[in-house]
Amino acid sequence: MFKELDPILHSQLRLAVMSLLIAVKEAEFTYIREKTNATAGNLSVQVQKLKEVGYIDVAKQFKDNYPQTTCRITPKGIEAFEAYVQALQAYLGTSGKG
Repeated sequence: MFKELDPILHSQLRLAVMSLLIAVKEAEFTYIREKTNATAGNLSVQVQKLKEVGYIDVAKQFKDNYPQTTCRITPKGIEAFEAYVQALQAYLGTSGKG
């Protein structure tokens, strides 16, 4: 009847990160931290979890002698996010099916 919700995306902060990346495709760690109002430590842990399952790619480099971390949503991440949204719509009865 109801589809199981992806436990990776069911976390508030991970869902917020994915929602941001769905909209912009790629963002710097500091931008994500500011938008989610998360601590750097907590965000780092959640980004790592998203990376481990293949939902995002993380690139680390230096820009003007400062470390820069960029997160990019993957095709697998887009697919997982869309499936999550569809599952939520089914729970809410708003899937568009009459």
